[in-house]
Amino acid sequence: MAEVPNDDVRIFATIPAPANDGGGYRDQVRRASHLSEAAGFHGALIYSDNRTVDPWAVAQELISATDRLSPLVALQPTYMHPFAVAKKIASLGLLYGRGVCLNLVAGGNRGDLAALDDVVEHDARYRRLTEYTRLIEMLLNADHPVTFDGEHYRVRALTVFPALPRHLRPELFISGSSVAGRHAGEQLGAVAVRYPEPPGGDDAGQEPSPHGHGVRLGIIARDCDEQAWAVANERFPASRAGQMRQRMARQASDSQWLSRLSAAEEFPGGADSPYWMGPFRNYASFCPYLVGNREKVAAEVARYIDAGCRTFIMDTARDESDYHETRALFELALSRSVAAREDLH
Repeated sequence: MAEVPNDDVRIFATIPAPANDGGGYRDQVRRASHLSEAAGFHGALIYSDNRTVDPWAVAQELISATDRLSPLVALQPTYMHPFAVAKKIASLGLLYGRGVCLNLVAGGNRGDLAALDDVVEHDARYRRLTEYTRLIEMLLNADHPVTFDGEHYRVRALTVFPALPRHLRPELFISGSSVAGRHAGEQLGAVAVRYPEPPGGDDAGQEPSPHGHGVRLGIIARDCDEQAWAVANERFPASRAGQMRQRMARQASDSQWLSRLSAAEEFPGGADSPYWMGPFRNYASFCPYLVGNREKVAAEVARYIDAGCRTFIMDTARDESDYHETRALFELALSRSVAAREDLH
C-alpha cells in the first residue's frame, strides 16, 4: 500500500515491548512491522532502555520483514560507543540497502543511569549527546580516517567499513522539551519530537523548530464518541496501582516533559476536547491520547498539521485494527488541514 497521501506528513508506529517471558517476540516484531508497512506508515520507533531487547537486533528484524519501512532506533550514549553505532548503521546499509532513523535520547531515568554508573547531570547529558551524534555523523560521512578530540570521546585515524552511501545516511530525531534538548536539536539539525499540548496549550506559543517537529500521541477514533470512549476505557481502565507506578516513575526521572505531563489534569482541554491523559496517569502509556468520533479527532490532528507538525509517532498499537484506523484517520485529517491542501497544490 502507498504511504499516507501527502509525502510531507509521516507516521511512525511503535514496535511493542516484549512480554515478561519474551515468548514469541520475534513474530510480534515482524507482525507489527508488516502491519505498519501495509498501512502506509513511514517507519516504526524502537525503544531502548535497561529493560528492553537490544534495539539494533529489533531493527534488523524489522528491515528483514519489510520492503521499505524505516526503523527509528532510540539511541542513548550510555549504551554504545559512537564507532559501534556507525558500524551498525553501515553494516545494515551493506546487508539490506536500507537506512535507519535515529531517535536521540539523553536518558531521563535516574535508576537506569545509576545502574550504569552514569552520573552526568541533565543539561550535560544533552551536550554529551550532541558530541556523540556529531562523531557518529563524522564517521559515516568522512571519506578519510577521522581524528576527533572532544570532551567525552576521542578517536585517532578511525575509519568505518563498509562506507555508507550518501542516500542511506540517517535522519535525526531528538526527544526533549527542555531548553538543553531544544538547543541540542538545533545544533544537530534534528526533528524535534514533542508531546502535544492540549488546545490552547504551549504548542500554540512555541516557535517551530527550524528542522521540523513531530509529536508522539495515541489515537482512538470511532464512528461516535460513545464507541471511542468504550474502547478507551476498556483498554485503559483507572488503576490505583498504575497511578502509584506513574508517581514513582516521575520521582525517578529528571525529565522536564515527564514533569509537565504529570501535572496535567485527566482532561486538560475540557469536556469537549478529545485530548485525554488517562493512559499516562495510570502508567499505561507515556503520551497523551486523542479519543472521540473520527471528525473530532481528525480536526485535532489537522490542527497540529496546520501548526507545522509533519511527523507523528503513534503509541504502541493495542489491536491490529489500530493500524488501519490510524491510516484512515490521517487521510481524513489531511483533507481537513489547510496547510496540507496548500502543499498539495
